[in-house]
Amino acid sequence: MNSLGPILALLFIVVVARLLLRKYHPHAVLLIAGLLMLALALILQFPVPEPMKSTGSKGLDLFRLLKESFAGTNAKVGLMIMSIGGFVAYSDAIGASKALVRIAMKPLSLLRKHPHATAAAVIPIGQLLFVCIPSAAGLGLLLMASIFPILVNLGVSRLSAVSVITACTAFGIGPASAITASAVSLVEDNSIEFFLGHQIPLVLPLSLIVAVAYYFVNRYFDRKNPEEAENTAGSAESISEAEEKKAPRIYALIPVLPLILLVVFSDFFQIFSKPIVLDTTTAMFISLFIALLFEFIRQRKLKPVLDSLKTFWNGMGNIFKTVVTLIIAADIFSQGLIAMGFIDGLLYASQNLGFEAIGVGVVMTVMIFLASMLMGSGNAAFFAFAPLVPEIAKQFGVKASQMILPMNLAASMGRTVSPVAGVLIATADIAGVSTLQIVKRNLIPLGLALVVMLIYHFI
Repeated sequence: MNSLGPILALLFIVVVARLLLRKYHPHAVLLIAGLLMLALALILQFPVPEPMKSTGSKGLDLFRLLKESFAGTNAKVGLMIMSIGGFVAYSDAIGASKALVRIAMKPLSLLRKHPHATAAAVIPIGQLLFVCIPSAAGLGLLLMASIFPILVNLGVSRLSAVSVITACTAFGIGPASAITASAVSLVEDNSIEFFLGHQIPLVLPLSLIVAVAYYFVNRYFDRKNPEEAENTAGSAESISEAEEKKAPRIYALIPVLPLILLVVFSDFFQIFSKPIVLDTTTAMFISLFIALLFEFIRQRKLKPVLDSLKTFWNGMGNIFKTVVTLIIAADIFSQGLIAMGFIDGLLYASQNLGFEAIGVGVVMTVMIFLASMLMGSGNAAFFAFAPLVPEIAKQFGVKASQMILPMNLAASMGRTVSPVAGVLIATADIAGVSTLQIVKRNLIPLGLALVVMLIYHFI
């Protein structure tokens, strides 16, 4: 095979990684790198993806590909992710997310006499919340405003408390997750079937392992460094006092509504004689109008309720400019890698090293974990490399879902051990600790989870 293309592709990957580490805008870096690789492939006369309708000029066709990527993404996974972002923003604005967190954390009162056990118990509960509130930074800040003061007042050190709060965002699963939505679109699966049939069986044991690991790791660090375990309950209380006016408890149902609808109207729980099929986007819009009804009953005023809908549109817009545009840029980047023969080179190297589908799956999973750790963004790492999976899986004759599932989880796990991740920076700032101190406590449990996941899933 021609080794020039794969070598050049590797050089592009190294340059892109270096630029991202130096805080260059990821959307621009991935997009320009992808277009440059496509242009170079065209010059070197490598097979280049062609748009559905040519402009008549091969050079201009590269920009036609960009246009088609925008159109295809916005019509499919982009709309789904934007509706998720809008609904999450609206749920947060009306206090529904805070209501869900308050109720979910009630069981922690049973472990008052065991601070480290209390802290570890936050992780599985927080993971359930992360399914319904799929923003890592958003959930992290909610937990810092609600559960962090409780943990500190129960005798948990600030570092232990903030480490378990960030650990709640380690597994990005569920129909409302942007990474899951992208993964489902790549493997052409149903979102709820992927969630219940693939993600849950893998994440359940991993969550328990991570919770146990955090118990011992935090206890060890607190005993080894008593000065780090110093407890300042006063500062935690000030965070609690800043919490906004509480929404009614029934509002805790709102963030969970899309998940309930998708499960009830799925093949797993078909309760009607005539099948009713809901997709994620439709479930989000139904849930939005139920939330609007809740708000109307609560406020009894039409104008402010209708005005509140602006929050939903703003949420959609924010997700478009951050996540959806990143997917489009990453799509062009992955097309550039394919045109340069990166997949062929990867397969050739794998065959010479004796790797089968499992070996390539492990390499891709570890690569995404490290990329996410370096970039501080699980989305950027996953969106850049995941589109390569369907073609690789096809070459090895395995299901794409088998390879993409651990990559899905590795992206969010890598972000949780990144000192430049938004969720770590935000929570560390509130707690008055450094991100590197949190990374030190997160690395062992999540490194263990990565190894266990690879063994459990592939072997």
